[in-house]
Parts: sequence; structure tokens; C-alpha cells
Amino acid sequence: MTTAGFATTPLKSSYDVVIVGGAMLGSSTAWFLTEMSDFDGSILIVERDPSYENSATAHTNSCMRQQFSSALNVKISQFAADFVNNFPQYMGDDPRVPELGIQNYGYMYLADTDAFADTLRESHKVQIAEGAGTKLMTPDEIKAAYPFYSVDDLVLGSINTVDEGYWDGGTVFEWWRRSARERGVDFVAGEVVAMTRNSTGTKVDSVTLASGAVIACGQVVNASGTRGARTAAMAGIDIPVEPRKRYTWIFSAEQPLDRELPLTIDPSGVHFRQDGPKTYMAGGHSHIDPAVDPDDFAMDHGIWESDIWPVIATRIPQFEAIRVVTEWAGHYDMNTLDHNAIIGPHPKIGNFFFLNGLSGHGLQQSPAMGRGTAEYLTYGGYRSLDLTPFHYDRIALGAPFIEKAVI
Repeated sequence: MTTAGFATTPLKSSYDVVIVGGAMLGSSTAWFLTEMSDFDGSILIVERDPSYENSATAHTNSCMRQQFSSALNVKISQFAADFVNNFPQYMGDDPRVPELGIQNYGYMYLADTDAFADTLRESHKVQIAEGAGTKLMTPDEIKAAYPFYSVDDLVLGSINTVDEGYWDGGTVFEWWRRSARERGVDFVAGEVVAMTRNSTGTKVDSVTLASGAVIACGQVVNASGTRGARTAAMAGIDIPVEPRKRYTWIFSAEQPLDRELPLTIDPSGVHFRQDGPKTYMAGGHSHIDPAVDPDDFAMDHGIWESDIWPVIATRIPQFEAIRVVTEWAGHYDMNTLDHNAIIGPHPKIGNFFFLNGLSGHGLQQSPAMGRGTAEYLTYGGYRSLDLTPFHYDRIALGAPFIEKAVI
């Protein structure tokens, strides 16, 4: 039997790699494993929802930026940009694979305090050192380039219109899944409900599905998104990852802007950008930001009127008359320690790999994270970007990886 193109029963009772979660990060890892010339093992993806209807991948705003404060995060996004801009080549020059690109309206960070302006300046130095195209702008320069902004309260802006903006994550996801399947990766519709470790507790021997099927595994990858902590707990591991609700609105304006709107990060934390020729997208969350159930996608309709629209209309007075076209709630798989990924092997359960807690960065970081995880699974270390700063060790020590540019 199949469900949405997925088998409902695994074809084998044992796999070299079992990936728990088949959305963007799980599929990226599987595909990159098939790219490793020294990997010839079997791969199974177990996905609880083959429709992906409620996955973070489905609810993403699909944006990419290099404006981070850490050099490693800048490099991760630069690889993503290269992957998207050269997508057919990365996919083996398959003639079916479409050309893609990045809609470079850029990100515009706005600072209304000297302290935040100093942070933008410090981050700018890091970004420039890595070859990013970031530019700092005074309020007068912002007003000259984007006359629709209200800038009276601003101290500084930071923008990059090179490989920053919207990209078609859905197409990349589709082709990772299609290509992985064609290369022999098995996909099964099901939910991992338990894991069995060996007698010393140093290895996961098998995973058990809700159907009762038991699958032996050489290595297991936790790519289960907002359920990442639940999956880790099956192996006796605690990680500080929880679902946090994030809201998106698409709106039209009575007076559309005369030029593209960069993805603007207002000092309030509300962000908004161009969406279509005459529509715009806004994102934000409640000031009260609790963990939620991973199945809770209910909209809080009051947030738009109380927290989002007033900020937009203040920053862009031309947006005083706007109309919401559609709206939805999605989730971040939030790493509450430091809002950065947890990846790599567990230090004691050596065949259990993390791919969790990307805190809203998952789509843009999926090429580098999938490639890095595939490298580690194959070689026991990284062959391209060194991603060890994101390993679990820092979680155990309570030592956060500092990234100041978190939205």
C-alpha cells in the first residue's frame, strides 16, 4: 500500500541510515547521502505526514539572508545561495530540473538605538569579511533609496541585495525528494514511537513504528522538526527544542509602493516584505510566546490589529489602508538555549544524529546542514564547512552559540 506516494510498510527490516522526518532537512540529508561517492548504504525516511501539510517546510516564508553576526552562519547561507543559483548543476545537470534564482529585494535591518546600530556595524564587518554585499545606510540614505519609510526614529539601516530575498524552496524540496527516491532512498508513511538501545546504552539498535514494525538501524537521524525533543527523548536524550507559533499575513495595499519592498525587520521585531507584484507579506508573533502543541495551528486574529498592522502603518504610512488577503500560523522548532541548530552525533549514543532546533533558519540552512550531516554519516567528520560549533556538546554544557541576528 502507499499513502501520498509513500509506502506504508518498510521494504526492509534493516537500514544503514534511518531518518526520522522527511521534510526539508530530512530530504536534504537523504539526497546528499546519495551524492557521497563513499556511501553505498541503504536509507529510509520515516515521515508521519506525507502530505507535509503541517510541516514547517510547508508554512515557511522561503527567504534567505547573509546578514548574520557569526561568520559560520554567513557561510552556511552563501552555500545555500550558490546551490539555488546553480540548482540544475548541483542536481547532476538533469534536464528536468528547472533553473532557479533568488529574488534579491534584500533584507533591511532598521536600528532605532545606538546599541542596536553598533550591533549592525559589528555584524557588517563579519559579513564583509566573508564577501557579503551588505551596506550600512544612514536614515537620510534610507529615505533617498526607499522614500516610503518613516525614518525619524532611526539611527542606522543595514541592507544586502546580493543573494538575499525570496527563493523557491518548494521546488528544491520537491527535487530532493524525487531524486532521492529515484536513487534508491525508501520513504515510508509512519511515525517512530520508540527506540531500542543496546545493553550499554551507547547505540540505537532499532526504531519502532506506530504500526508495530521494528526497523534495525546503523545510524539514526532526528530530523523531526517541532517533534525533535520527543524523538530525542525516545533515545533517552533531552534537547531544549519546542514548537513556537509564528504568524504570517499576506496583504494588499490601497496605494501599492512604487518599488520593491525589502524584507524589513522593524526594531519592534515585526517584519514585512514584497510578496507579489501588488501584495506584501508580514510576519510576527505574540509578545507572549509560549511553547505550543505541535498540532496547534490556530490563528490569533487579534495580533494583527494589536501588534502587526500598527507597526507596519507607522513605518510605512502608505500602508495605513491595507487589506489582509490570507493568513496562517506555522511553527519554529525553537532551540531555547541559543536559537541555532543542534546537529552532529550525540557524544555517548554515537549513532544518534541531531538535525534539530533551527529556529526559523531551517529552509535557508538546509543545503549546508543536509550536506554536512551526510558528510559526517559517511566519513565521521565534515569535508566542507566545519559545523562542529553546532554540536550537542554546547547543549550539555549550557554554552550557547552566539548569533545576534535572530528574527
